Amino acid sequence: MEEEQTLSLYTDAYFMREAFKEAQKAYDADEVPVGAVIVCNNQIIARAHNLTERLNDVTAHAEMQAITAAANYLGGKYLNECVLYVTLEPCVMCAGALHWAQLQKVVFAAADLKRGFLRLHENVLHPKTKVLGGIMAEDCSKIIAKFFKDKR
Repeated sequence: MEEEQTLSLYTDAYFMREAFKEAQKAYDADEVPVGAVIVCNNQIIARAHNLTERLNDVTAHAEMQAITAAANYLGGKYLNECVLYVTLEPCVMCAGALHWAQLQKVVFAAADLKRGFLRLHENVLHPKTKVLGGIMAEDCSKIIAKFFKDKR
């Protein structure tokens, strides 16, 4: 059991590094640096980062972009065999979309104490969705803090 948990943490860290690469792309494009990947059977099937400025669309969060790409890849709207890795705790809007997509697991890096879905008193994700936070939290928090510091 311990070996399985260690392997899972290693795998989670690997995929979070891939999500972080997407966050760096967003940072380089002057978008809020949030990145996401969706994984199915240990294979990345979708990569995305925030596109709200580029698309002039408040709903163009990394998670929303990744959900759409994954659903298109799989040819269906349910992602119940998939895991989302995202560099920032999803907001309520994204958590609602994740609920409908019925993801197996959501792994996020940095907590979002102002806008994250966990600040609600009830879980908005699908009841079968597992949640894990804190993988690469320091690195992901730093890039977001740097982005907003540079804006001021």
